[in-house]
Amino acid sequence: MKIISIRENPEWTQRAIAYFQKHWANPDSMMVYDDCIKSSLQAENPLPRWYLLTDEEEIIGCAGLITNDFISRMDLYPWLCALFIEEKHRGNAYGSLLIEKIKEDTAAAGFKNLYLCTDHNGYYEHYGFEHIAEGYHPWGDTSKIYRAQLV
Repeated sequence: MKIISIRENPEWTQRAIAYFQKHWANPDSMMVYDDCIKSSLQAENPLPRWYLLTDEEEIIGCAGLITNDFISRMDLYPWLCALFIEEKHRGNAYGSLLIEKIKEDTAAAGFKNLYLCTDHNGYYEHYGFEHIAEGYHPWGDTSKIYRAQLV
């Protein structure tokens, strides 16, 4: 398994965009990932960052590190987002590889906490996250907000 940071490996940009779009976008949001991933390559700030998990040349997962995950708690950042592992590879804790890499990069950028919002129960607690609040999305849904303390 190998984790590829798109910022550090820009030759993976188009594959990353297509992969994130396939798993996270709808017809109205395709350009969100295109623009965000391309723009992150030239960013002066440490965020956003996008990652792929590969097995040889096959992409089997992804995740991002962003400033806000379309949630009301804009006072909290950075956010782990878009964590996805292909179904045939689930059950091997491969998501933890992406989570740990993102935690490392978050701490290296000087942040003390990493946040995420989700409707999943019981998954992220295994990786050091604790439920701290509820948040509200612009489209009317709510999500649980979790925090992992890094220092």
